[in-house]
Amino acid sequence: MPMSFNQTIIDEFRANAGRVGGPFAGGDLLLLTTAGARSGRDHTVPLGYVRAEGLLLVVASAAGAPDHPQWYRNLLARPVVRVELGTEVFQAVAVPAEGARRDRLFEAVVRAAPGYGDYQAHTTRRLPVVVLERPETGRREVTSLADKLLEAHTWLRSQLRHVRAETEAHFAAGPAGDGRPPGLGLQIRQHCLALCEGLTHHHAGEDAAIFPALTSSHPHLREALDRLGEQHRSIGRLKDELVGLLAGIAVAEPERFRAELARLSAELEAHLAYEERELLPVLADIPFPPRR
Repeated sequence: MPMSFNQTIIDEFRANAGRVGGPFAGGDLLLLTTAGARSGRDHTVPLGYVRAEGLLLVVASAAGAPDHPQWYRNLLARPVVRVELGTEVFQAVAVPAEGARRDRLFEAVVRAAPGYGDYQAHTTRRLPVVVLERPETGRREVTSLADKLLEAHTWLRSQLRHVRAETEAHFAAGPAGDGRPPGLGLQIRQHCLALCEGLTHHHAGEDAAIFPALTSSHPHLREALDRLGEQHRSIGRLKDELVGLLAGIAVAEPERFRAELARLSAELEAHLAYEERELLPVLADIPFPPRR
């Protein structure tokens, strides 16, 4: 669709609590914002969605065009996306379904919106079905910087559990050649990339703003903050190694990935526990959002 048409729909959606007219009138519509695979700039598109098996689904149909839409290529590189649904705005992890699960979900999509079956009939590519997963954040009220830190840590731990459980399930399925797909699959890849992306943003924010402010206002924390900063750098090196293994769609070295993931898991769990023990008592007295 031309960008001018998309922008008209986006503006109408935001002005009317998710309700639009024209070709989308009465339909199930959301706004999906992805970060450009190369540029990192935000790109927002209106998309139809379907709910099936308790999941929020979008299909990279591009109306049956021969190539995947740009938003799909973006989320393969950067799985953390923003979803606007009615008046609700939330972060999600975008995970394309694979194999038999994809086929089952696509059948559910076509039952709810038969037009997607027509789109599939007009192209030789297999239309991707993307699950928009809303990660666990603890759903606690955030009134202090301590609450905000725990919210971020809950998200990171949730993604780490996803990746570890899925990786172990993959290896428990048996040796290669027993019907498993090569590599580790998109489910593991997307969750791991989301974890790494979240770590990058969280630690960058702490290093640039929170730690310098705490060093100034609470000098007795300097030693702990220096130690946390060093842990950031160590975890960052492990994270970069994992991201390197995820450069392609398939993870080419599953055993190496498993070993590197175990190293990152051990260091990250110890880091999160130490940070909470040292900083939460102080952060509990700092309001969030900040008061003017």
